Amino acid sequence: MARELRGRFDTAYVLPNSLKSALIPWLARIPRRVGYQGEGRFVLLNKRLPNPVGRPPMVAFYSALAGGPHVSDERPKLRFDDAVLDAATALAGVERGSYWAFAPGAEYGPAKCWPAEHYAELARTLFERHGQPIVLLGSGKEASLCEQIAAQSAGACRVMAGKTSLIDAMALIAAARGVVSNDSGLMHVAAAFGVPQAAVFGSTSPEHTPPLNPRARVLWLKEELQLDCAPCFDRVCRFGHTRCLTGVSAQRVEAALDEAVGTPMSA
Repeated sequence: MARELRGRFDTAYVLPNSLKSALIPWLARIPRRVGYQGEGRFVLLNKRLPNPVGRPPMVAFYSALAGGPHVSDERPKLRFDDAVLDAATALAGVERGSYWAFAPGAEYGPAKCWPAEHYAELARTLFERHGQPIVLLGSGKEASLCEQIAAQSAGACRVMAGKTSLIDAMALIAAARGVVSNDSGLMHVAAAFGVPQAAVFGSTSPEHTPPLNPRARVLWLKEELQLDCAPCFDRVCRFGHTRCLTGVSAQRVEAALDEAVGTPMSA
């Protein structure tokens, strides 16, 4: 791989902190090799930043490599053409702006996931209040979780997990009235589209990977419950109680979502 890259690039930004990740740019003789000091990469990188303490905000962490912290209101935004949105909503049998999207899974593990029964309670309430369906999104691995939520939602939900392409899932988020999710990739998709959203954090930290969206509302109980264990960044709760998640009621998420929906696009 280094031979294939040789002579083609002036600069390499090495994002992981491992020794191995810096080896290919060095072997490729790329003149300027930028990254954090990481695992003692004094020879492999010729522009090194000191390793930060703890887990700083991820955007600032990476943009600093470009001479940042370049965190301004001019962030990249996603958008789809109307045809893409129309095709995705037709697939789910919903109309643009007339449904809610839930993304109840998280690839990282259950310590990130708000309980299924809480999602179901919120789905029932939203459906009773607004008469608008809830589309459940995720990968095929999350289909059973979504089916579990749908079974408890009194007909409020439509399970699309595992039934869409990634583009269709993103489009269904973009065209939704509002989104509820855990700290996950689809949470950041909603943020990039500027969709009103309520994001529930458990084992991870909104100080590290927040949804960068003025229309987002974050629920995290670290201070309220005085959880010294948070954020633990564990895949599974080491204490077996996941109080950081079970303590977030459906009513609180509903209130946060209402507030997010009432926030203007230009906020």
